Amino acid sequence: MKTFSTTARLREALTTDRKAGRRVAFVPTMGNLHEGHLQLVRRARELGETVVVSIFVNPLQFGANEDLDNYPRTLSADKEKLFAEGVQYLFHPTVAEMYPNGTGEQSIVSVPEVSVRHCGASRPGHFDGVSTVVTKLFQIVQPDIAVFGKKDFQQLAVIRKMAADLCMPIQIEGVNTARSTDGLALSSRNGFLSENQRRSAPLLHKTLQECREAIACGFDSYSELEHHARLSLTEAGFEPDYFSICDARTLDGVTLDTEEIVILAAAKLGDTRLIDNVTLNFNPSADWGMLAAR
Repeated sequence: MKTFSTTARLREALTTDRKAGRRVAFVPTMGNLHEGHLQLVRRARELGETVVVSIFVNPLQFGANEDLDNYPRTLSADKEKLFAEGVQYLFHPTVAEMYPNGTGEQSIVSVPEVSVRHCGASRPGHFDGVSTVVTKLFQIVQPDIAVFGKKDFQQLAVIRKMAADLCMPIQIEGVNTARSTDGLALSSRNGFLSENQRRSAPLLHKTLQECREAIACGFDSYSELEHHARLSLTEAGFEPDYFSICDARTLDGVTLDTEEIVILAAAKLGDTRLIDNVTLNFNPSADWGMLAAR
């Protein structure tokens, strides 16, 4: 595995791969890699002959009082994991390489509609930071395929819309959420949980599952389900940010035309912010046994 910190050197290496007809699959990360990231890498290896992984903690997507300075940085361990997975190239740029004129002078890519609710409402500017850095990384790597996790469902929706709107010739691939055996979605931030908080954390996923099951069984008072879920999480020691039942395509309210719903949740447990989601496909002529849920 070769590691590059500059755009020019990475592009030079990738030129050789492209001339050889190798499809380039790209996995952007912020490091502190866990099994969820490695599943993305494995999917990238299935889709492309050359795999590029980036590790860059992007300051543009962190708001005031968020955990930029404390975000875990584990480059040595990350390199070992990526080498073991057969990654060809690691891109590990500095902030100065990515933002040579500073973040305050950086042109911003803003994706309308899907970015304004949920995490977009509670973290102003977050998705502008995400879409801007991903656009820059796409320009640098110029991949054929880019692989993202579905744990951050809204982020994936933002990136898909951005790529479509800006005519980026990139296949955006989503990979199902990796979980611990107790259902907790794997996240770099899970390491901030205390032992007691870690025992409570799987309740977020359990609440999402219970809500999905209620909908699958025909309960369609979505506002009541959302209220009950927020109340249950609060009583368990969470501070819910949102618990929203949405159309999976628009991330807006469910309508008669909705074919798939997504239930999105974000909540703080102590100082740690957790996000998760579940989806449910509707078939108007189906009963419970024919509803496809994941």
